[in-house]
Amino acid sequence: MTELDPNEFIIARKRKKYRFALFHNANNCFELDDWSFWKDDAPVTVELGAGTALFSVELATAHPERRYIAIDVKADRLQKGAHIALERGLTNIRFVRARADQLLQVVEPASVAELWLTFSDPFPRDRDAKRRLTSDRFLPLYEQVLTQKGIFRQKTDDHNLFDWSLEQLVVRGWTIKELSYDLHESQLSDEYKIMTTYEHKWQAEGLKTYYVSAHK
Repeated sequence: MTELDPNEFIIARKRKKYRFALFHNANNCFELDDWSFWKDDAPVTVELGAGTALFSVELATAHPERRYIAIDVKADRLQKGAHIALERGLTNIRFVRARADQLLQVVEPASVAELWLTFSDPFPRDRDAKRRLTSDRFLPLYEQVLTQKGIFRQKTDDHNLFDWSLEQLVVRGWTIKELSYDLHESQLSDEYKIMTTYEHKWQAEGLKTYYVSAHK
């Protein structure tokens, strides 16, 4: 068995601390205690479990008239997208470190026009089903924060999670608007096909992207 080099572990920890510092020093990054919601009438898009948030950054670049909030529990991931947004001079996107169950502390009820889940952790074991971001623990939160015509969107590479998510949406009375079992070969909007960090990896490995949009 290969021994772990303690120096590599130390270097990894230092890099993570450095990324945390970048997050806390960026004026577009927020902890919940420092966050305040936008007070204008521009439509808001949320990416929940955003990871590096490169997907949201591309959307914000394409739509300066909209507001974007990228939410993830890992500050060291979010700082990557935040840094690119600052380089591009984007003023319509914010990055908030929070858990998914803290969504109502980030946005107000009936304030979100569009909510994205992009390559969420599938939590494949049955005992972890409640942790899936399309479980009946989280769907009621989305129903609260979406506007009357608000749209929920999900894309994932996990076929089992996708089918399970469709079942949960139907059970709770959501209406499926768009559906694809191979997004990048579909005729759906090119904006949906903007790739996340994970999506680049999965596409290179030949995996398909599954996509659904729904409204209440």
